[in-house]
Amino acid sequence: MTFRFLNQQHTLTGSNTWNDANWDKLWLYNLHYFDDLCAAGASDRLAWHTQLIKKWISENSPAKGNGWEPYPTSLRIVNWIKWALTGNQLSNDALQSLAIQSRWLAKRVEHHLLANHLFVNAKALVFAGMFFQGNEADSWRNQGLRILNHEIPEQILDDGGHFELSPMYHAIILDDVLDLINACQSWPGVISEQQANIWRDTARRMLSWLEIMSHPDGDVSFFNDAAFGIAPRLMDLTQYAKRLGLDVGQSNPIKEIQYQQQSGYLRAQRGAAALLVDVAKIGPDYQPGHAHADTLSFEFSLGAQRVFVNSGTSTYKTGAQRSLERSTAAHNTVEIDKSDSSEVWGGFRVARRATPFAIQCVDGKNALEISASHDGYQRLIGRPIHRRNWQLTSNSLTITDCIKGKFRGAVARFYLHPSVNAFEIGWLTLANGQRLGYSTRGAIVTIMDSVWHPEFGKNVRNTCLVVTFVGSESVFEIKWS
Repeated sequence: MTFRFLNQQHTLTGSNTWNDANWDKLWLYNLHYFDDLCAAGASDRLAWHTQLIKKWISENSPAKGNGWEPYPTSLRIVNWIKWALTGNQLSNDALQSLAIQSRWLAKRVEHHLLANHLFVNAKALVFAGMFFQGNEADSWRNQGLRILNHEIPEQILDDGGHFELSPMYHAIILDDVLDLINACQSWPGVISEQQANIWRDTARRMLSWLEIMSHPDGDVSFFNDAAFGIAPRLMDLTQYAKRLGLDVGQSNPIKEIQYQQQSGYLRAQRGAAALLVDVAKIGPDYQPGHAHADTLSFEFSLGAQRVFVNSGTSTYKTGAQRSLERSTAAHNTVEIDKSDSSEVWGGFRVARRATPFAIQCVDGKNALEISASHDGYQRLIGRPIHRRNWQLTSNSLTITDCIKGKFRGAVARFYLHPSVNAFEIGWLTLANGQRLGYSTRGAIVTIMDSVWHPEFGKNVRNTCLVVTFVGSESVFEIKWS
């Protein structure tokens, strides 16, 4: 059997290859998820899915290998149950395995990791507790509900954002919440209406947040760990919510400038121009594993065309590539003295962190204006403070960066979407032929070849405008007709 996940392809040649140490851990996790059981066209692969479930049971002994870690176990439990609910038949061996997996998970909930891991553990226990009957099943369901009742107010902020502050993980958790609502309808009366209403309200708030944090092309913005092809898109989640009877997208139209204060993101839109700005903390203090050093970074679109993009995420494997993708230098913000604004290290660790402050937004008649500072470089010898101002009109974007305090050197980077041509100095050309002129004051612009990582395991060549300060203030202005 040959599988392709995360733009990498491998072949299972025997029971030992389910845990092949030469393959990336995340790829192996995907191998054990069984997401394809619920994918488009799954009914056409019924015989293959039945064979795959049988193969997994026979070649993955309980409690051994990657597939029995709590996170992939949680996803697999839900996928097997959803597959059964669509009318497919789980064999007696599969039902027995599913019960063993649920029992195993109930004793190994990831309280030590918290965040999205704990959430999906709880979701799986609720699903298992609704699918099976009896006292043990009731205990799984009640355990999952207790965790969710604690974690939803903790993880879902008042503005609807997921507290890890990754639009990708936000969409994943939103899909989980919609699945829980769907389960209530599949097993009517098992979950109280009060509980179901909490999930419905949570889903509506999360959908509103995701709409604000998505580009006009309908896909996620790249703040913290984010990539395409992992989470469902906004359109798919909205349609799912509507199928469940949720009244979404009717009462809260996106304003020209919208500050999501609890999560710390801003959206400004004037005409065809959409600006997404990160004035957020890097994530929850006790679990910043998916954080990047991207404070005061931004992304920008004109219509459905992305123009400025953060560099994305291609790997979770600890090493030089993971470190680069999490660095300040990989984002549309300012790097001072070749240091990261937050000290990201390892694969999922952060030491000293940047905290934004003095955040202001003005909805002016002629321009939308956003300003913010952060203290992430205060640990450096000169204790510099970076302050950035964005000014958006219907035909221009001006970004002013000011550094207070002593520093040796500072660089702002503006990464372009791969379809944007920057070969002509002072001009950018979009895929549709539209031209944008740019200029700077207080800085020197050079053009650098770079790489965008829109998906895991995928590298796409793009271009970066490197703006090197000659003093303490740099102004970058871009205009379009």
